[in-house]
Amino acid sequence: MDNATIYFAGGCFWGTERFFRNVPGVIDTEVGYANSNVPQPSYQQVCTGLTHAAETVKVTYNPQRVTLPYLIQLFLMTIDPTSVNRQGGDTGTQYRTGIYTIDSQSQQIATEALRKAADNYDRPIVVENLPLENFYPAEMYHQDYLEKNPGGYCHVNPSLLRKAAEFHDPDAPQSDLKRYVRLSDEQLRQQLSPIQFDVTRRNATEPPFDNPYWRERREGIYVDITNGQPLFLSTDKYSSQCGWPSFSRPINDTLLTRVPDNTAGMQRTEVRSRIGDAHLGHVFNDGPAQSGGLRYCINSAALRFIPRSQMAEQGYADYLPLLPD
Repeated sequence: MDNATIYFAGGCFWGTERFFRNVPGVIDTEVGYANSNVPQPSYQQVCTGLTHAAETVKVTYNPQRVTLPYLIQLFLMTIDPTSVNRQGGDTGTQYRTGIYTIDSQSQQIATEALRKAADNYDRPIVVENLPLENFYPAEMYHQDYLEKNPGGYCHVNPSLLRKAAEFHDPDAPQSDLKRYVRLSDEQLRQQLSPIQFDVTRRNATEPPFDNPYWRERREGIYVDITNGQPLFLSTDKYSSQCGWPSFSRPINDTLLTRVPDNTAGMQRTEVRSRIGDAHLGHVFNDGPAQSGGLRYCINSAALRFIPRSQMAEQGYADYLPLLPD
């Protein structure tokens, strides 16, 4: 199936673009001016309110990985859909909210999504639901603005921006929630080395200072060795001098389960992958204070490292925006 396109007006387009750029299944984003009365308007012209253009984000997505109803659901999370010509601290017709479609089926989906959403609000929803008349790309300095200016203004809740990569559509045909499964012990014996099987299935611990990733410094992603599910990023890896890979946090807390562990004469908290149910290691409260104070001490044998240069070809392109430029 080919990629699809939807246009979201959610107030200042900097934050809306930043959010959708990180959503799994979104292929590309572009900011611009939609439904303008003036051809090729400039930002200065749009700010006068005389063009009737709305600051809008063109979202290109893979329908196999994220569906339009789910994208609209996420869009509504980033705005106040009952506010007229105002989002955050921005006021004017260019900051009105809207869903602009290029086919009748998409507009019907938007109509139904807004109808359902109305039940959650005391005031009427004022999000425009219209066919796209035109879309003019904004000036280059507006494109990917918050990636180039991380401290720039953004009306979208910062917690949503951080969580964007975690929003996997459970109803998409190729959703990550369906992509990763738990394999049987027999299957794992066939694909894992003896130490990998012992660690992940028998809760063994590999030797410290003698494992592949404790000194790994390259940028990339660490995935569950048993099923390939992303677990940790290189940006959260640090040197704890314990002899095993140490991370201050996982990509998402929901990826892991924590189990009390009273073996070996100690009281610890075991960490397992939620879907694969693989033993990964333990979490301790002696990590970097500035990063939350946790240390995820993880066996290299439970992980597979994919360097940044290979993430796209191995199917992890959606996680590239989480790594620094």
